[in-house]
Amino acid sequence: MKLYLAQHGEAETSAVDPERPLSKQGREDVQAMAALLASSGVRVERVWHSGKLRAQQTALMLAGELLTAGKAEAIDGIRPNDPVEAFVADTDVWEQDTLIVGHLPFMSRLVSLLVRGDTQREIVDYRPGSVACLERRAADAWVLAWMVRPDLLARGAEDL
Repeated sequence: MKLYLAQHGEAETSAVDPERPLSKQGREDVQAMAALLASSGVRVERVWHSGKLRAQQTALMLAGELLTAGKAEAIDGIRPNDPVEAFVADTDVWEQDTLIVGHLPFMSRLVSLLVRGDTQREIVDYRPGSVACLERRAADAWVLAWMVRPDLLARGAEDL
């Protein structure tokens, strides 16, 4: 099973729009990420997001390219400061490849807890629009398979 853990794309500031929708750059970054993941063969059976507008917009854009059936759904328990431990309780029985779109610090803590068993030891450096892929090797054993950030897409492979 794979978990794709995405931070929402870059959002407008609350001074521009209190709802904080994706900015133009955020939409472009998420579209580029969706295209890359789709062309790489990434497919998911479900897409979850926090319900906040920027996460919902990101989830819908990614789901349009990656979701095999159904639609993106808002779920409880993945807002920025929600406790990660409560969310992780059922991951050992999940069987469907899943994309989760959320916020910092929750997403970073989620990766750290699943891979290292410690929410305080950050192991990934999220930027808006980033996606990390975790693979489950056993009931409680997750590994970080890869991570892609929009700044990598903007530079292109020739600049690496």
